[in-house]
Amino acid sequence: MITLKSAHEIDLMRRAGKITAAARALAGEMVRPGVTTQEIDSAVEHFIRKQGAVPSFLHYNGYPASVCISVNDEVIHGIPGKRVLQEGDIVSVDVGAYMGGFHGDCAATFPCGTISPEAQDLINVTRQSFFEGIKFAREGCRLQDISAAIQTYVESHGYSIVREYVGHGVGSQMHEAPEIPNYGHPGRGPRLLRGMTLAIEPMVNAGAAAIQVLSDGWTVKTLDGKWAGHYENTILITDGEPEILTAPAI
Repeated sequence: MITLKSAHEIDLMRRAGKITAAARALAGEMVRPGVTTQEIDSAVEHFIRKQGAVPSFLHYNGYPASVCISVNDEVIHGIPGKRVLQEGDIVSVDVGAYMGGFHGDCAATFPCGTISPEAQDLINVTRQSFFEGIKFAREGCRLQDISAAIQTYVESHGYSIVREYVGHGVGSQMHEAPEIPNYGHPGRGPRLLRGMTLAIEPMVNAGAAAIQVLSDGWTVKTLDGKWAGHYENTILITDGEPEILTAPAI
């Protein structure tokens, strides 16, 4: 069942979202050559707890860290560790924070030092596909209006959409109804209503859409070894433009 949030609950989600967005920004600032993924994870966990919140991902379904950090051909759910980031890498960071009974959830792919034009284009298209999608995140639209807009934009640039993993509702639970594919047909799915809070998250492969899950049970990689991008925000359906609850601070 899709839950509609009250004004009070939305205020709580704004607080959680603001912390989550700041945590993503901190992680992005730390993406540079010579830094380990574990160092980013530790710093983000410390930051979230200092704000009076709790990392949403830590121990979620057994996940062993506070941040998902996925490098190059890793699509999502990379586990932080001793890996040292290298010049030219692209690094996807997915983070959530839980505060006041509600979660924020957001992600982005960051360049490590100087990256290739091809890698930058992948980052740009992945990010913009989110904004193309939320043009349809309006009261009265259908859920797959968002999905179809993301798919059309991504595929028009020669990239592929990951189909096994999707966006989702978010609120008092990290993953709520509805599931939000990044592909679909306009006019299908539940009608969007004000008070819905959704995590929209395109996962985009530079090559084919096929993926594989590694033996750690978490890390998802592209099957062909080509690179991938990820971008996500938690949004609120309003009576007008959608509100991005995890918008970066200006």
